[in-house]
Amino acid sequence: MKSLEATSHGKETQVSTDPIRRANLAAIACESRPQLPEGFRRSSTRVGAELGAARTGVSVYELPPGQAISPYHYEEPEEEWLLVVSGTPTLRHPGGEEQLEPWDLVFFPSGPDGAHFVRNDSESTARVAMFSSMGAAVGAVVYPDSDMVWMWTGDDAVDMVVERSSAVDAIAPWSPRQP
Repeated sequence: MKSLEATSHGKETQVSTDPIRRANLAAIACESRPQLPEGFRRSSTRVGAELGAARTGVSVYELPPGQAISPYHYEEPEEEWLLVVSGTPTLRHPGGEEQLEPWDLVFFPSGPDGAHFVRNDSESTARVAMFSSMGAAVGAVVYPDSDMVWMWTGDDAVDMVVERSSAVDAIAPWSPRQP
């Protein structure tokens, strides 16, 4: 396979240039995210597009001890997969919590049944890969613990984050609000 050094956030990653592209999950460079709040200070990188994917995505995350990928959430209509590359992260899901092992693979369906939270309770860094479908032009990420919803469109912009309880009349949301 032919390959090239792709640059992602100033770091190089070995990526194949053939129509069938390959990258090593253990060798992909992750960018530190110090701007994130304590508890979510992870390193990560998105590599799906770099490998030529248009309808699926993959992100690689390094979780230092005590850190998580994101708050407990589910997606609509996207599906996701989690692959543990190294370490022993803890997974919270609608049925409880469990410690994962390297090479564990977990599927998260869209909607509340696929809610998840991945954190590292161990004393060493964990590395995971999250794979997702990306076919929808519009979608939402729901954060049940904080009653927040992030709505997005396919242009990579954060279009709107709202409280779920701030909803207007569901029967006629276009009606003027009454004082």
